[in-house]
Amino acid sequence: MDHPFLDRSFLIRWSQLTPDRVVPAVEHALTAAGEAIAAITRLDPAAAAYANTFLALEDASDLLNETWAKVTHLTSVSDSPALRDAHNAMLPKVSAFFARIPLNPDLWLRLKAAAAHPSVALPGNPAEHGVPGTNAPAQAGGRFPGFQQESTGHTGPAAGTGAPLRGEHRRFVDETMAEFRQNGADLPPDKKARLEAVQAELASLTQKYSENVLDATNAWELVLRDETRLRGLPPHARESARQNALKKGQGTAAAPAWRFTLHGPSLEPVLLYAEDAALRREVWSASAAVGVTAPQDNRDLIKRILALRQEKAALLGRPHFADLVLERRMAKSGATALAFIEDLHARVAPAFARETSELAAFKAEQTKSATGPLAPWETAFWAERLRRSRYDFDEEQLRPYFPMSRVLAGMFEITSRVFGIRVTERPAGAVETWHPEVKFYDVHDEAGRHLGSFYADWHPRESKRGGAWMNYLITGGRRPDGTRAPHLGLMCGNMTPPMDGKPALLTHREVETVFHEFGHLLHHLLGEGEIKSLNGTNVAWDFVELPSQIMENWCWERASLDLFARHHETGAAIPEQLFSRLVAAKNFRSASATMRQLAFSRMDLELHLHPAAYVDGEVSPKLQALLRSYLMPTEPPAPTIENRFTHIFSDPTGYAAGYYSYKWAEVLDADAFTRFKREGIFNRATGAEFVAKILSRGNSADPMQLFVDFMGRPPDQAALLARAGLG
Repeated sequence: MDHPFLDRSFLIRWSQLTPDRVVPAVEHALTAAGEAIAAITRLDPAAAAYANTFLALEDASDLLNETWAKVTHLTSVSDSPALRDAHNAMLPKVSAFFARIPLNPDLWLRLKAAAAHPSVALPGNPAEHGVPGTNAPAQAGGRFPGFQQESTGHTGPAAGTGAPLRGEHRRFVDETMAEFRQNGADLPPDKKARLEAVQAELASLTQKYSENVLDATNAWELVLRDETRLRGLPPHARESARQNALKKGQGTAAAPAWRFTLHGPSLEPVLLYAEDAALRREVWSASAAVGVTAPQDNRDLIKRILALRQEKAALLGRPHFADLVLERRMAKSGATALAFIEDLHARVAPAFARETSELAAFKAEQTKSATGPLAPWETAFWAERLRRSRYDFDEEQLRPYFPMSRVLAGMFEITSRVFGIRVTERPAGAVETWHPEVKFYDVHDEAGRHLGSFYADWHPRESKRGGAWMNYLITGGRRPDGTRAPHLGLMCGNMTPPMDGKPALLTHREVETVFHEFGHLLHHLLGEGEIKSLNGTNVAWDFVELPSQIMENWCWERASLDLFARHHETGAAIPEQLFSRLVAAKNFRSASATMRQLAFSRMDLELHLHPAAYVDGEVSPKLQALLRSYLMPTEPPAPTIENRFTHIFSDPTGYAAGYYSYKWAEVLDADAFTRFKREGIFNRATGAEFVAKILSRGNSADPMQLFVDFMGRPPDQAALLARAGLG
C-alpha cells in the first residue's frame, strides 16, 4: 500500500511517517477494522464456528494495530506539536473503537454461539461459561489496548470445524471469553454506553498526564558559569553538562557554561556527587515539582483518573479497580497483592530501620553535627559517601569498562551461548530509522531461521520521553504453510550519551537496564505461538517482568562480565579487586532499595483500593501518612511521586494497581536463576528449556504452570530475600 502508515512491509519507511499523514491513515484503518468486525456480526449464529468468529476477530484489527503502533511509538521518541495534535485528534476514536469491541452485542452473540459449537466447547464445561481459574491479563499488549498483531493466517487442527481445540487455541477461546466479560460484554445497553465514555475519557486524561510530565521535564534547565559549584561531579558529568550548554548556545570554549536538566543522565550525578548542597537542593526541588506546577499540573488529573477507574470497576461489578485489573493476573485480587507487599514490608522493615539510622549517624559523624533526619536532597549524596567509605567503591570507577558497544556485543554473546540465538547489526543506513542514532538488528536461531528484528534507541533527546522501555511493532508467528513470520520490536532508553568523541560509557545500573529491556525483547522475538494476541509480552503483568529481570543476573557474574566489561581505552577486564568491591557493595542499603519499590507498590494499591479517600484535598500528605513506615524520614518531608508516576497514570491501565508486579516477578526471577546458578550460567540445555517453557510460550498457558514447568515446583520467596542479603 502506498500510504506509509498503512504499509505493512517489515521494514518501515520512518521518514515518510509525517504528522499530516496520521489522521487519514488511522481513519482508513478504523474503517477497515470496523468492516471486518461487522462481517462477523452478519453471520448466522448457527453457522458461527471458531475460524469465522474467534480467528476472524483476531485478524480484524491487524491493520489498525500496526498503524496506531507507529503513531504512538513516534509520540514517544519524536514528539512534536504537529504529531501531538494528530495523535490526540485520533486517540479518542481509536480508544472508543477498542472499547466498543467487547460491548458489541451482535459480536458477543456470535462468539458465544461459536464457543458452544461441539468442536470448541469442552465436554461438561461449555466455553461460553468461561473456564474458572484462567490467568490471562488485562494485557501488556493484546487486542483491546490497540497493540499490533500482524495477520499471518492460522494453521493446525484448531482452524478446522471438526477437530477439538487444544493448546493455545483452547487458551485463546477461554481468554477471549473472559476478556469480553471483564470488559463489559454482559452489561445492559445504558451501562455499556457509559463504560465506553469512561474509557474514552481515561485515554484522553492519561495522555495529557504523560504530556505534562514530558513537558515539565523539558521545561527546566539550570545553566551554571561558576565552576566551583561543580565540585564532586565526575568528569563525564561535567563534560556532558558543558556539551549540553554549547548545544543550547550557552558558553564558549574560553568561557564555559554547564547546563543541567531533569533527564536522568544529568540529574542523577548531581544528586549523587555534587558537594554543593544548594545545587543538589535546586535540582531535587525541580524534579519534585514535575507534575505539580502550572501549566503542567497533574493533581486534578489524578483525581479524575482515579474516579473514572473506580466508576469503571463499579460498572463491571467490582468493588474497586484493583480487583478488576488483577482478577486475571497471577495475584487474582487487590487483597492478595496487598498481602504480598505487606508481607515483604514486614520482612524488610528491621533492616530498613537499621540502614536509616546508619545513614543518619554517618552524616552526623562526617559533618560533626547532631544526628537527625537528612534532607531529601541529601540521602543519595550521603548514601554514596557511606558506600565509598564502607567498600572503597565508587560506581564511577566501573564506567570506563562499560562502553555501550561492548555492553551490547557482550549481551548478544551471552544470549547466544545461553539461548542459541545470533544477533547481527545491519550496516548504518541500510535500514531506515526514526533518528540517526537508532540501530537495527536481526535475530536468527542456530538453524538460520529469522526469528525477528529490532530497533535500539539509547540516548536522551528532548523529543523523547524519559525512562527505558521495550515495545513491538509487528508480531509474526506460524504461517499457514508451516513457516514462521519474523517479529519486529524495539528497545529504548535514556542512557549516558557519547560525548567529545568518546563512546557512551555506562554505569553498572544502566547496564542492568539494557539487559532488562533486552529480556523483554527476547520474550517477544522468541515467541513461537500462532495466536498473535497470546504472543510474547502479552502475558499477565505480574509475570511479564520475569524474562526481563532474570537477564539482569548475568550483569553480576564474573564469567559473563568478562565477555564484555573491558576498559574502553586499554581493553583490560575489570580488576579483581574492583569486581570484589562491586559484589561486596551489591546489597548495600538493599533494604532501602526494596522498601522504595514497596512504597511505590503500596501507594499504587492504596489509590486504587480506596480512591474515594483522595478525591478531596491534597493527595501527597495523605499518602505520606499512609507510607510513613515505608519512607525514609526526611526534613523537610519529601513529597510522594504520584504527580509524575507515569507507570500508573500515563495509560488507561498500564501498571495501575499492578506496580507490585515488579517485586512479584522478582521473586520468580530470583528463584528461576537459582537453576542457572546450579546448572551453569551458560548451560545451553538450561537456556533451551527456558526458551521452550517460558520465552516461546507467551500466554499460551497459565503463567504459574509455565513457571512450574521450568522449575519443577512453585516459586520460593526465599531466593529473592537471600539474593538481596535480607534472608
